[in-house]
Amino acid sequence: MNSVNNVYGVGPTDRLDVYTLDKSKGLLQVQETLVRKLVHELKDYGNLIYEICNEPYFGGVTMEWQHHIASVIQEEEKEFSQQHLISQNIANKQLQIENPHPGVSVFNFHYAYPPIPIAQNFSLKKVIGDNETGFEGTADSSYRKEAWAFLLAGGALYNNLDYSFTVGYENGTFDYPATQPGGGSPALRKQLAYLKSFLNGFDFLKMQPDSTSIASNFALYKKSQVLAEAGRQYGVYVFGKGPFNLELSIPPGTYRVEFMDPLTGKNEPAQNATSNGKVIIACPAYPEDVAIKLVAVEK
Repeated sequence: MNSVNNVYGVGPTDRLDVYTLDKSKGLLQVQETLVRKLVHELKDYGNLIYEICNEPYFGGVTMEWQHHIASVIQEEEKEFSQQHLISQNIANKQLQIENPHPGVSVFNFHYAYPPIPIAQNFSLKKVIGDNETGFEGTADSSYRKEAWAFLLAGGALYNNLDYSFTVGYENGTFDYPATQPGGGSPALRKQLAYLKSFLNGFDFLKMQPDSTSIASNFALYKKSQVLAEAGRQYGVYVFGKGPFNLELSIPPGTYRVEFMDPLTGKNEPAQNATSNGKVIIACPAYPEDVAIKLVAVEK
């Protein structure tokens, strides 16, 4: 992108014209060749997602160029027995996606807390991801909260910048200073494993984000996320210490209720609760937050 380094004399002198269709001065053909080479060489590796460009909203990367690269990937893969997911990085925080490329399956955001971009774009029926975190201090709780909120709001992908991985500390044990712009630690990674375990306890492909089940207590509502299959299964996350009463508007029936401490992964003994259209769940005290699982008891 720096013309001083351009020993071949191909491409624009202005770095803001590098990722364009009409101003690249021959560089577009080189980019296409590179993309086709990469896609061809990696065709047998199933554990890959092709993200077109990191943070394209900085540096003059045009939407037309991004859509063109997605089409090049599709064209190169059309005869392959296995096609890969294509990802597009949309924005920091939030943005309504308009006119998405049909070949893009994953739409990623950075610093997506609160998880507004899910509600904005859930109707696309594509993967909405939060794949970069930071600028919320170094405490594990900030990024655990972001992960739980994003996935319980209907997000499908979460991964965080982790400053405990550095050169010489490839095992993720670097004790970074408090001045770092983000967090990460062995403890946080364990906490994210508890989140994975919690979600795997549901038939979550049948669940949808639910903004109506929390019936009272506006303060709790603002700190909560619900993923639900109405009348059958509910995952609730509340960033609040407790104890507190959580009133839910859910279909009548008996539900098995379990509580998890997202900090430690420990579960309280399960109990039954009966809803007559509403049910009050008495949540025990937890240090920072609580996860609640409700599953309908078969009659």
